[in-house]
Amino acid sequence: MGVTVVIGGQYGSEGKGRVAQFLALRDHAAAVVRVGGPNSGHTGISRAGTRIVLRQLPTAALSENADCMMGPGSYVDPELLFREIELTGIEPSRVLVDANAMVVSTVDREAEQAAELTSRIGSTASGTGAAVIRRIQRGEETALARDIASLAPYVGDTTAKLRALLDRGARVVVEGTQGFGLSLLHTPYYPYATSRDTSAAGAVSEAGLSPRDVDGIAMVIRAYPIRVAGNSGPLTDETTWEAVTLSSQSADRLEEFTSVTGRLRRIAEFDPEIVRRAIAVNSPTEIFLNHVDYVDAVCRTTGHFTPRARAFVTRTGRDIGWPIAYAGIGPESSFVDLRRPQTLAASS
Repeated sequence: MGVTVVIGGQYGSEGKGRVAQFLALRDHAAAVVRVGGPNSGHTGISRAGTRIVLRQLPTAALSENADCMMGPGSYVDPELLFREIELTGIEPSRVLVDANAMVVSTVDREAEQAAELTSRIGSTASGTGAAVIRRIQRGEETALARDIASLAPYVGDTTAKLRALLDRGARVVVEGTQGFGLSLLHTPYYPYATSRDTSAAGAVSEAGLSPRDVDGIAMVIRAYPIRVAGNSGPLTDETTWEAVTLSSQSADRLEEFTSVTGRLRRIAEFDPEIVRRAIAVNSPTEIFLNHVDYVDAVCRTTGHFTPRARAFVTRTGRDIGWPIAYAGIGPESSFVDLRRPQTLAASS
């Protein structure tokens, strides 16, 4: 076995949490590592069927028996982590935070708010970026997970634990955050970026693993890409939620709000260019295309593909120059395996 990395191919909110949860179950993962910080929320489905947003724990905490880890490149808000442990009911023995993970403090949140990052570049002002800066500055006030007494029951060496799992042939999933178009290194729209590299290589480094461990890269994209509200950067062919609702023939208004700030997201028509850039840097082994029900709402109500949805998926694969492996057709649905010949051949 080996490591599967889950990354976003657009501007975040592609549905990486659901994909990571799906892959952990499909591949019987022994551990899932959440990288990044609390500036992005991932939605998973609990055993009771409830949608829950997590900003620290990987979504596998909601339904799987895998160990849930935050690697040495992670950014941890202790109080938020404790709330999520209580919310999910996960056994404390399944949670491991690397001793070298950076702690996000109130000072970090206040620094981002004072810098007016929300209005300037659409930041969530969660403090992650400020914590990155403090980590680089290496000041005496900087705290790592090993320095926080309340985190002690959860702190350890995640790399040693992951290496032991891999050495015995187990599967590990790395749950990346945000999207390629927000990468500090690779976005074509700097400075409208996050504070980290969001590529697969960046996620593997933050998880404390070797590139040689990786045998799977799952890139997640969505039929209609989004960005957070406000001055968050260019969004090619931007449209409105009203237009998407009308086009999909949905009986209910379609709209999404950011899981961290609760603001209405901006939305656009599918742009193959940013995905092609993401493919060039990440070379995925599987692509998941989510929100196909935004193309045709009938998919969501029936759980099946329609000719219109089928045509969109085929065109998308052609436009990005890479095959689509799975499609998501509703917020709680499982993924449709498009590699099965009958999937795209049948209509409903």
